[in-house]
Amino acid sequence: MTLFGRILVWFWATLIITTIGTALITSREQDRRPAFFDRLVQFELREARAVYEEGGREALAAHLERAQASYRGRLVVTDRRGRDLLTGRNRSGLLARAGERERFVIFRPGGMVLVRTAEDGDYRLFLLTQRRPRVGTWFLFPEHWWVMAAGVLLCWGLAYHLTRPVRQLQKTVERFGRGDLEARVNSTRGDELGRLSRAFDRMAARMQTLLSAERRLLADISHELRSPLARLGVAVELARSGEDREAALDRIQKEADRLNDLVGQLLQVTRAEGDPSAWRTERVRLDLLAAELAEDCALEARARGCDVALKNAPPCVVEGDAELLRRAVENVVRNAIRYAPEGTAVEVELECGGGAARLRVRDHGRGVPEEALPRIFDPFYRVEGDRDRASGGAGLGLAIARRAVELHGGKLTTRNATPGLLVEMELTEPPRA
Repeated sequence: MTLFGRILVWFWATLIITTIGTALITSREQDRRPAFFDRLVQFELREARAVYEEGGREALAAHLERAQASYRGRLVVTDRRGRDLLTGRNRSGLLARAGERERFVIFRPGGMVLVRTAEDGDYRLFLLTQRRPRVGTWFLFPEHWWVMAAGVLLCWGLAYHLTRPVRQLQKTVERFGRGDLEARVNSTRGDELGRLSRAFDRMAARMQTLLSAERRLLADISHELRSPLARLGVAVELARSGEDREAALDRIQKEADRLNDLVGQLLQVTRAEGDPSAWRTERVRLDLLAAELAEDCALEARARGCDVALKNAPPCVVEGDAELLRRAVENVVRNAIRYAPEGTAVEVELECGGGAARLRVRDHGRGVPEEALPRIFDPFYRVEGDRDRASGGAGLGLAIARRAVELHGGKLTTRNATPGLLVEMELTEPPRA
């Protein structure tokens, strides 16, 4: 049975049991024969006796016919021996039934029998409830049926209201499982089911982003690997032919180094996307790290005709994976060196305060078009023009840096500094002991 059917049947059964139970309790209370009802029947016996003694059988028949209209049953008057005064039938058997006390009167096949005897014992009055055509139907009034019908409609509405978002979520999950990554529930409910649907939408959006990024990454890797492999094949053929073997070997070495660098950067991407629980979290002196990297990268910068200048580096401590942070800062600095013009300096500046550490790296190149700024963190993305593959690199440095910073709860932003590009890395400082 479906969840909708179970909820509907459960609430419907609860409603029916409650309604019937209420009716049973009411009928049970009515069967207790309160004192005023006893006095009423006793009074009716005295009236019937007086009418019979004065007017005889015909007068008693007319009187009982009128009186029975006020009772839910039939009135029978007998003499001392139990003989019916109207029909002459022997009614003594009613005395035994009048003494019965079933627990639930609705199951009496012949109805309830109530008897009252005159003070001198000459007359008896029996009140007989009418036999019901079906067991249990007499104690349910039309109002009870209307209440149950309304309850069934309300239960149906409640079951539909509770299960409709579940069915929507099921259909959306099925669509998503078939490959429709755009499938969303888009629920606006404020209850737990609505929160569950929105949680699924967030998960689906995240999975869509990851799957799209993975597909794009695979396509980019295939493209990046194809070019050096093709050049390697050409160089191998040249080396085999013996024509300019040294140049061919130099080309093979260069392309092998390029492939090795690409694989190394892909491993960094994989590590940056890895499980944060596997990190070796520690306190890292960001100022010492920045000074060390500025010194290490200065050699590469001088080879390109520029320099690296550490302008400001006050003591600053952050928590995280030291190696991952080192890779992030190094990638940003090397990216700036790659595009810095000759005779300029790549500026590195560290600022701490307000619970955050901000590391800024700026070059004095041509900058990046504004429309390209949001995409320069995408893997393998290169800006056309000055920042292209001719300047070297596979377009992974900033992507690795951004992911590493985000995994540390920080953010990496860029903006044009006119001239050049300014990359700012913001990390949270741990609370002071």
